Amino acid sequence: MTQNGKTVELDVRPILKAKKEPFKDIMEAVKSLEPEDTFVLHATFKPVPLFKVMERKGFLYEAIHEGKSHWIIRFWKERKE
Repeated sequence: MTQNGKTVELDVRPILKAKKEPFKDIMEAVKSLEPEDTFVLHATFKPVPLFKVMERKGFLYEAIHEGKSHWIIRFWKERKE
């Protein structure tokens, strides 16, 4: 996963802890991405339903369980050579 674009990070843990829905915030961040960019999401759980949404948009992903209530998920588009 070598990307030449920028990395856009969004930490939705405070939103989730406030018992609010972060989907709109996530989609706004995704909308701002260029094809070469990487999106890094910080969440309190592994957001499996989001994976399907992002796959439909052409993204690959990896999820890392960083610690209690902290998942880091990286999304990127496969480069077309």
